[in-house]
Amino acid sequence: MNLATRGAHDEGYSSGVSSEQTPTTTEETTGPRPRRLTYAALLAALEGLALVVGGVWILVLGLTGHPDDRQQAVTGGITLIALALLPLFAARGLLALRSWSRGPAVITQLMALPVAYNLLQADSMAIPGGIALAAAAVASLVLLVNPETTRALGIRGPGNSGNLEK
Repeated sequence: MNLATRGAHDEGYSSGVSSEQTPTTTEETTGPRPRRLTYAALLAALEGLALVVGGVWILVLGLTGHPDDRQQAVTGGITLIALALLPLFAARGLLALRSWSRGPAVITQLMALPVAYNLLQADSMAIPGGIALAAAAVASLVLLVNPETTRALGIRGPGNSGNLEK
């Protein structure tokens, strides 16, 4: 039997699932990158850079200053630098129109919201930082779940398998 003429039910799967792999790009994703996606990538990159700067700052203060606990300061700095990798990789993936990158970008924004809330609860100079972080996280989430962004990344919603046969 010719493989090209076989239907999905003839391929050995009782549920009619096709063994054909989903293509990584479609005609819809080969167009220009939407501005919303570029803005989301920019916000993710800025958050990643802010984490790197904060991590380096804590690391330098921990090594050169007189912290209460030098080991804790160094560990905190290294942790912030390591955490910066998630939004930086997500930003790079968003710019390259990789569908996998939306997940880490959304996770980064969801993790930023409680941090922003804690900064807003402080009675110090941290309040403007909390406002900026909350605004960036909410704006990024709105940009990332936008249908134009979803389409550009080739992400299909539930019930939209891309199969035109019914």
